[in-house]
Amino acid sequence: MMRAVTNLLVVILVFSGVALAQGGPDGTKPQGENLAIPEGWTVRLDQPKEDFVLSSKPDSGDTYFVNMTPGWHITTGPRAIFYHKDNIAEGNFKLESTIYLFDTKGRNREAFGLFIGGSDLDGEDQEYIYFLLRNTGEFLVKKRMGVETETVQGWTATDAMVKFEGDPESSAKNDFQLNVAGDKIIFSLNGDELTSISTEGIQTSGIYGLRVNHNINLHISSLKLTNL
Repeated sequence: MMRAVTNLLVVILVFSGVALAQGGPDGTKPQGENLAIPEGWTVRLDQPKEDFVLSSKPDSGDTYFVNMTPGWHITTGPRAIFYHKDNIAEGNFKLESTIYLFDTKGRNREAFGLFIGGSDLDGEDQEYIYFLLRNTGEFLVKKRMGVETETVQGWTATDAMVKFEGDPESSAKNDFQLNVAGDKIIFSLNGDELTSISTEGIQTSGIYGLRVNHNINLHISSLKLTNL
């Protein structure tokens, strides 16, 4: 299945008749057919690309995005966010995701991770806060407001990250965790707290999902929300 998008930043994949767990899919069941583009998901590019093609076949489009139970497989071209229409978090919550990074082909500065607090994601005033890793062993926290971004915590080295070391037959597994607890957000990786920030001036309730930069090959085996 392919979808070509003309003069739009957003690829919207909405199908009817799909039964989903409360809080959005967690990867245990495919949204639609396995190895097909997931139903009910949206892919929004950072920059417009008139002839953008989303594909369920590797190397046949700009971005490969499929159900691959457990979870989803993504290989990007352009930078984008990926989210399901039912991925909504409010109040205090914990968002967890296990992500496997495959061969970086030397592009170790390209980043991937999670976002929360998404609003107006199909409009000009999109907003969300995101937590990324890159294979240099560093993490980043930023906030997006429309076309602008604000650095909350710049690239910071961490020993908690499992890096992809170059074997094309292997992958690097990392467990992300975002906790919104009262007036702070806690960012953790593989069980280690990396940093925490105040929620002042930051919207945390809203849509959550994945953010993936250029030319990255990932398997996301879970994306789980727990209300606290």
